[in-house]
Amino acid sequence: MAQLPRDPVSRDVDGKPEFAEIRLASQALGEGLHRTQLSVPGIHCANCIRTVETGLRRLPGVEHVRINLSTRRASVTWRGGNPPDLLEALDELGFAGHLVDVETGGWDPELHRLMRALAVAGFSAMNIMLLSVSVWSGADAATRGAFHWISAALAVPCLIYSGRIFYLSAWSALRRGRTNMDVPISIGVTLAFGLSLYDTIGNGPYAYFDAATSLIFFLLIGRTLDHMMRDRARTAVRSLARLAPRVATVLREDGARVHLPVEEIAPGMRIALAAGERVPVDGMIEAGVSDIDQAIATGESMPQPVGAGSKVTAGTLNLSGPLTVLATARADASFLAEMVRMMEAAEGGRARYRRLADRAAKLYSPVVHAAAFLTFLGWMVATGDWHQSITVAIAVLIITCPCALGLAVPIVQVVAARRLFEIGIMVRDGSAIERLAEADTVVFDKTGTLTVGRPRLAAVEGCEPDALRIAAALALHSRHPLSRSLVAAAASGTRDIAFSGVNEQAGSGIEGLAGGSVYRLGRAGWAVAGGEAVPTGTVLSRDGRILARFVFEDMLRPGARQAVATLGAAGIASRILSGDGGDAVAATARRVGIDDFAAEMLPAGKVAALEALARQGSKTLMVGDGLNDAPALAAAHVSMAPATAADVGRNAADFVFLHERLDAVPAAIWICRAANRLVLQNFALAIAYNAIAIPIAVAGYVTPLIAALAMSFSSVMVVANALRLRTSGTTATEEPDRSAPAQALARGPKSVE
Repeated sequence: MAQLPRDPVSRDVDGKPEFAEIRLASQALGEGLHRTQLSVPGIHCANCIRTVETGLRRLPGVEHVRINLSTRRASVTWRGGNPPDLLEALDELGFAGHLVDVETGGWDPELHRLMRALAVAGFSAMNIMLLSVSVWSGADAATRGAFHWISAALAVPCLIYSGRIFYLSAWSALRRGRTNMDVPISIGVTLAFGLSLYDTIGNGPYAYFDAATSLIFFLLIGRTLDHMMRDRARTAVRSLARLAPRVATVLREDGARVHLPVEEIAPGMRIALAAGERVPVDGMIEAGVSDIDQAIATGESMPQPVGAGSKVTAGTLNLSGPLTVLATARADASFLAEMVRMMEAAEGGRARYRRLADRAAKLYSPVVHAAAFLTFLGWMVATGDWHQSITVAIAVLIITCPCALGLAVPIVQVVAARRLFEIGIMVRDGSAIERLAEADTVVFDKTGTLTVGRPRLAAVEGCEPDALRIAAALALHSRHPLSRSLVAAAASGTRDIAFSGVNEQAGSGIEGLAGGSVYRLGRAGWAVAGGEAVPTGTVLSRDGRILARFVFEDMLRPGARQAVATLGAAGIASRILSGDGGDAVAATARRVGIDDFAAEMLPAGKVAALEALARQGSKTLMVGDGLNDAPALAAAHVSMAPATAADVGRNAADFVFLHERLDAVPAAIWICRAANRLVLQNFALAIAYNAIAIPIAVAGYVTPLIAALAMSFSSVMVVANALRLRTSGTTATEEPDRSAPAQALARGPKSVE
């Protein structure tokens, strides 16, 4: 990702943002497309989202706009040589914005602005509350009047300085012919202050300065906590981004070493990597031997030995020796950058339930304004007392703030994405959380998914006692996967046998001379003499006669059996769709306990099978890793891939698990079902609150002060309910008691705690 200047945005002589800076902040997507990230702190509700999205889409060249309510960011995809004037457009829409970089941190001007406003509001509200105690306790008229005037003086800085956050937002919306949730808040606060000032001037018995200031104080508490929570939810993204160094040492053709920003490293450049440094971009080792900490990429805590020809990914840590790495990808196309984008997409996805919340919040302003106006008219008709009528209308405006409804979905999905990340699972899209919660069938690929794609020696058939040692000594000269498996299976002594004239024939095997004999290791038809019966598989021969036959099997992925068993106990069916041969697929199916499988399937066949399941009403989770799985991953209801999958497979999947264990699948389903239930609970809480609060407020049983407290309490309930997900779930990298997840899954998405 391009390095951005620390200044949020610079202006040219005409006051417009520099196009060069917007281009610098943009990520090239290919085919003339670019993506620019903007911070828009003024976004607070569904109406804001709709306004910004609609306004930016009208700009020439803009093809797609996505608003992330959780982080208050806009992701704009545009085409062409010159970037659209995004910041100017935001300004015309009434929203301040600036370019952002996910790697920047430290100073947060929005948080400091909220904290200062909160401090002023807290000082005013607390002191007015103290004065109100005496007033409500029955102070005499003179004391009451004096305290009311002191309260009015204390309320003024609160309304002017702290309340401007809501006033500016409301005015920006109104002057453009629209409304947002800050409009009724501003009206309610202003009316409460105005009515209280009128009563103070007229020496009335009651004043609601405490309600006006307390409402601002509690709203600012909610906004400040919400801002901090959203910022904390992005901690994982920033932590990932910081794993890539800012500068790398590049080796030039003449041997000189130069330090270049990571953004300027191109494929083909040679990088000098010292011990203790992190890999800046994806690459391949040209020279050197070392140990690499690959926990960020694979979840494996043990260091892995690497040497010439080994692949390394951005963000992994070089532990023990200097390396020369040949860059194979740019920084913005590296594995680390891909994980950052997946986390951003997870926070920004707008799922079905969130759109439902958006529609509900969209109706809020006209409905609440109408309810408050009708309440005022009703009380005027019933009592003829305009003072009482306005007081009740103010309480209606305050108590019906839709904060709880607006937080119902995004808070849960942000917490769920963070919870999944903590157990090594990345989420590409927030809607995937909902779709995974609905899954009732899991379809696995075989090689690289149920198995790790690395063959293991299962048996040695033959009478030659040293056959394995001889075969492993010959296999040392080959990088074929079966050769490496033989070397790994031979405990020691492979280097005691010296071969000469070693020659490897592609597709057949490897041969060498030792002790005057010709040894061949490979395909049986090539290794044996013509007169001998030819077995199947891989054999070792000496002068054309078989010494041993080697039987290999693909290693099961750790946790595969446990994952299938947990899914089965929960009533979730498991199937295998594989392009491998029938015998190999059947053997793997028996080992993991799956009865329903299909072999020798082309990519189109897998897609057709998934479509058939969908027509039967199944919600299918596809778990695959290869290039041939990409169409199936895209066609399934929801999809998952391991971090070791091909790039195309990872890009097509909704979830990527970073560790080896396959029990990430039931763990993810369990967490997503728990998140689904919390969303439904939050909707129920928000609806129940409004169903109870509005009639009570309309009936006149709620003062503006009580309304402010009730509104804040509803938001706290929703947030607290969402945070329960942080302490629930299971880890996919350990071996906990599997009964709890299985029982939870079996109860279904609406009953998972």
